Amino acid sequence: MKILLSTPFDISYPGGVNAHVLTLDRELRHLGHQTRILSPGAPDGTIADDGHICRIGHAYPIQANGSVARLALSPRLSRYVQPFLDQEAFDVLHLNDPLTSTLHLAVLDCSRTANIGTFHSSNTSRLGFNLLFRLGRPIFAQFDKHIHGRIAVSPTARDFIANYFPGNYELIPNGIDFQQFAKDVEPDSRFASDRPTVLFVGRYNEPRKGFRYLLRAMARVQAQIPDARLLVVGPGNPAAFRQQISRAGLHSVEFVGEVPVEELPAFYASADVFCAPSTGRESFGIVLLEAMAAGKPVIASDIPGYRSVIETGSEAILVEPANAKTLGDAILTVLRNQSLASRLAEVGRERARACAWQNIAQRVVECYERARKPVSDGQPTLVPPSSLFSGTRRP
Repeated sequence: MKILLSTPFDISYPGGVNAHVLTLDRELRHLGHQTRILSPGAPDGTIADDGHICRIGHAYPIQANGSVARLALSPRLSRYVQPFLDQEAFDVLHLNDPLTSTLHLAVLDCSRTANIGTFHSSNTSRLGFNLLFRLGRPIFAQFDKHIHGRIAVSPTARDFIANYFPGNYELIPNGIDFQQFAKDVEPDSRFASDRPTVLFVGRYNEPRKGFRYLLRAMARVQAQIPDARLLVVGPGNPAAFRQQISRAGLHSVEFVGEVPVEELPAFYASADVFCAPSTGRESFGIVLLEAMAAGKPVIASDIPGYRSVIETGSEAILVEPANAKTLGDAILTVLRNQSLASRLAEVGRERARACAWQNIAQRVVECYERARKPVSDGQPTLVPPSSLFSGTRRP
């Protein structure tokens, strides 16, 4: 098949949806399919095409969910999208968060083939989608009905979008590069000692990541295990936490900064336990799966996005969000109980194996094939909605 993978966010900037698109693109090509990627972010706001990634429309930075999302907002993108789709003649258009960008609305506006939507968002305040969908539901519904296959990455993502646009949503979780994280690697040379090590990976400056609660929990841990250390990997400003660290009498808090994804396994190898203390607004816990694949026991907040990763309840320890005492006690329990740590690591690794990208990509392809069936049967289901955008349209 010839497949277009589209992201609503400027592909030049890292993020969960963009990482999903780039990795799925790679896996689909490994399966023998021909792919291209569509993203906003053309320098002059028109079109920029390097032969694999096509950028259409300017991407505007919007403060959202504690970070910055770069989205296309122009209502006049159909005049660029239509010639691109005509020239490429894709078999499948796969849009991620398909109703959150004018670029994606333009694609649905111009499409005459099978349209797949993957829904990642699960938080009612993320990008203001709750208000946006409530006020704009009659308009968005005209586009939503031309999505022929629906995928949600988690039950929370499904429940959120289905509240506004009911339909049949197939649950296909985010994938991980299982082999990359499961392979045997040496710990990072800076942290190769036998000291009990707790690992955090993520954008720790964002309040929803709950890092401040992990610092409070570490004060409890270090009071009982003085040589325990906290290893922090990811972008952020350590200075913002210096006062809290000093006040709590914390020591051995190591801020590494952001590292390339290929270096992450060495940091997992340096840790004894992985913690994800987010307070909410997570649609899926991809970082939990990475730690599980690396064979590390996981302690995470009991929030909907993380519960979607924990299928049997035995893959990780879930604790009350924003509760430093409970989090600290869980860390102490795992550090002191090697049998428990080993059991968590073993069950967690099998859960991560099920989410290997090879398995996820094959499930996505099966979704494509089901959505394409009305096309091959000649059913008249692929007429685009009435244009709400100006620009060149197919007659």
